[in-house]
Amino acid sequence: MPAYHSTFDTSEGATQTIGNLVLLPIHTQYRGPAYPPDQEYDIVEETLDLFRANSFFRNFEIKGGADRLLIYGILFVSQCLSKLNKTTTVRDAHRTLNSLAVDSFALPGDIGFPLNSMYTPPKTKNEADMLRAYLQQFRQEVADRLIKRVYGNDDLPSKHWLAFTKRRFMNKSL
Repeated sequence: MPAYHSTFDTSEGATQTIGNLVLLPIHTQYRGPAYPPDQEYDIVEETLDLFRANSFFRNFEIKGGADRLLIYGILFVSQCLSKLNKTTTVRDAHRTLNSLAVDSFALPGDIGFPLNSMYTPPKTKNEADMLRAYLQQFRQEVADRLIKRVYGNDDLPSKHWLAFTKRRFMNKSL
């Protein structure tokens, strides 16, 4: 059974590409270069929807730039879940994941980036700054929506989400 791929078609030309990573629109409350999409369903929702199913796969065939963003998002969700435990409250989770989202992170082409073989680095410093701003905005929105899904209306996290803390998508981590 193959892994689940992104449903966002990048061949329309309405999206910007840096390297081979597509900057898709996001519904977000955070500042950054992403603009709101026409539809309600965006790449952040798709990342969270496909995380649990795709986390079982060790191989992933990339079919486009949206898949590369999906891979990055799944690896970030995995990193977020590894920071939580069964006694972490909602308040602590917000503080932990928000600081994780804005912390310094490696871009494609940097030495510490784990997927350099699949991603093309930005060509100029302006592209690198734009990609960093977009990924930071993406990470903040993923962390915010992840907390809403993991905690729901409870003060303790769902065991169904925390069960995936030990799974490693493609045997990689950010």
